[in-house]
Amino acid sequence: MDRRQILGFAGAAFSAAAFAPVHAFADAAKGAQVATGGLLIDGNLMPPLDPDAPLDDAYAALVRSSGLTALKMTLGGSGNLDKAQTDVDIADIAKAIDKNPQLFTRIRSFSDFGEAKRTGKVGIIFSFEAGEMLEGKIENIDHFRQAGVLVMGLTYNRETPFGSGVLAKNPKGLTRLGHEAVARMNALGVSIDISHCDEATGFAAISASRVPVLVTHAGCAAVHSHPRNKSDALLRTLAKNGGVVGIYELSFLVPYPEQPDIAAYIAHLDHALRVCGEDHVGIGTDGSLTPFDTSPESMATWNEEIERRKRSGVSAPGEGPPPFVIGLNRPDRYSVIADAMAARGYRARTIEKVLGENFARAFADTWKAGPQTV
Repeated sequence: MDRRQILGFAGAAFSAAAFAPVHAFADAAKGAQVATGGLLIDGNLMPPLDPDAPLDDAYAALVRSSGLTALKMTLGGSGNLDKAQTDVDIADIAKAIDKNPQLFTRIRSFSDFGEAKRTGKVGIIFSFEAGEMLEGKIENIDHFRQAGVLVMGLTYNRETPFGSGVLAKNPKGLTRLGHEAVARMNALGVSIDISHCDEATGFAAISASRVPVLVTHAGCAAVHSHPRNKSDALLRTLAKNGGVVGIYELSFLVPYPEQPDIAAYIAHLDHALRVCGEDHVGIGTDGSLTPFDTSPESMATWNEEIERRKRSGVSAPGEGPPPFVIGLNRPDRYSVIADAMAARGYRARTIEKVLGENFARAFADTWKAGPQTV
């Protein structure tokens, strides 16, 4: 999705968010930081970045109120951008970060998490969730690693030369070239994200990798069966090999056309914790940092985007409801999740792991093999 669309979807939400002023978000975020030792990492989130202008004071206040230490941001589209277009995308986001030096910083290595926390800035982790921008060439992994991309996928929903996505018409699993890609990502210190890979490709990638593999944003198929949700078997294998699954806020948590609520979200989080254990579950929102605007104008734009995705063949079944959970459509969603977990009896240490430490550990495990980026 185009980032300007995200800005549009969130833009009018300042009035919609009047029920909770920014200072209330900020107070809640501080509470979440205390509960998690101050380290909050979202495994997949879209920040309000615009390469053409710095954020205004209202947007900046909402970003700060999130309490985030860092977030992983998807670049390169959803299987619709080639290498050259992705280079432009990366340059645009680097420019946007530079326009907001008091608010954002780039994460280029594990040590940058500490610097982000110390300075109170939100760290941005460059990532891909698709594989099309690699154009079937292993050397392009090197190219994008040098550009600072620290997390890469092998497929989006369709097939690539590396493997099969969750909607592949003729699933082929991890290909020979896919095995080469896994080895190269391991060698360069790139985290492998199988969120959009089908089951066979996911299992094979985990087996082929000598470091943990990630599912940065998904749900649990045992709670609600959907192609984008992961089976217990895959989740157990992921955890056994040191990986982490981030629970998303998409409508795929519940049957179409429902809008998921906090109870549905916690049901998936609970299940993932039972299957994977407390060291292997995180938060991977897969929506926008700022509140999603549900005004008629915004929803009309959203529905146009869904129709475009359907025409392009990348749309998953049941797409339509906007990407948020009722009760979590706010920048300080992490404090709400922390409170919900505490109410269910989770100890503080488990909450700390889920809201940041598990992804931090997984990134440390997977980035250490690679060189410092330029």
